[in-house]
Amino acid sequence: MSWLLNTRNGWIAVILAALVFPMIVQNQYVLHVVTLAMIWAISVYGYNMNVGYIGSLSLAHVGFFAIGAYTLGLLTVKAGWGFWSSFAAALVLTAVIGFFVGLVSFRTKGHFFAIYTMCVGFIIYLVIGQWDSLTGGVRGLIGIPHPPPIGPITFDTLQSQYYLMLFFLAVTIFVAKWLRDSLTGRTFLAVRNSEELARAIGISPRKNQLLSFVISCFFAGLAGALYVSFIRFIGPEIANIVLGFEMLMYLIIGGIGTLAGPLVGTLLVVWLTQSLQFLQESRMILFGPLLVALVIFYPQGIVGGIAGWRNRRKRTPSQKREGKMPASKAEEVG
Repeated sequence: MSWLLNTRNGWIAVILAALVFPMIVQNQYVLHVVTLAMIWAISVYGYNMNVGYIGSLSLAHVGFFAIGAYTLGLLTVKAGWGFWSSFAAALVLTAVIGFFVGLVSFRTKGHFFAIYTMCVGFIIYLVIGQWDSLTGGVRGLIGIPHPPPIGPITFDTLQSQYYLMLFFLAVTIFVAKWLRDSLTGRTFLAVRNSEELARAIGISPRKNQLLSFVISCFFAGLAGALYVSFIRFIGPEIANIVLGFEMLMYLIIGGIGTLAGPLVGTLLVVWLTQSLQFLQESRMILFGPLLVALVIFYPQGIVGGIAGWRNRRKRTPSQKREGKMPASKAEEVG
């Protein structure tokens, strides 16, 4: 997968496979699960832009996912707005709230930042669950509409919704790649590697951390809005921090800071959990040790581990003896 998402021919192969997937797989349940996995992948890409690119572990990510979902649900069901205007408002509101949360959050550092954002996420969860007159409380919201037609294109079938989510996932991956290769992305990496060194060369860590945080919140809101338009029901559990840890698990397994990591990790874990459904709750007895072993032996994730293996193969005998990387720049992980 690392090679596939790192070459032009690889990209073409992946896109073609994704396009023909609904035509090959006729099982509606499988198509439903894959569509959900693409929505999770969009959220995990947003997580990666904050955790992987700037190096700040936010535990409020699932809260912003819920904000995007509830904003779309409330505006369409209670306020009577049109779907696409509500969709745009959900993205804007999530980014704005993320901006103000980030202003305060980045006054803290390290584990204090993680604890603070976890508290923010828990507050969002409590507000959603307790503000019964607005959010419906534990009853949630039902009857959220599917996306309306765009010209001759309709989204009434599962297959059409699959292609809609695929479109947004492709846009998300393109933005992630563009950001990684841009000057802004390289600035993010400089801040992640050393805030002191970045500050010494004129880079403002606070501004870049805030920008990365807002971008991350934007994609969390995007995933949340897509999720609620697909499921058409939402409850407070969507803001539960357990779901946030699941997203973080997808990212860790795939590879933090890599381009293909969020997609690989999400698809792999979703496939494993679905394959082990027959074990019910006992499946975690098998899945848990597999996850621990992966973290121990591949701390950079699957994609990072593959990239490291490929880089080691590229070394010359003299470089292997000296422990050096190849003289040419190692190919960026897909």
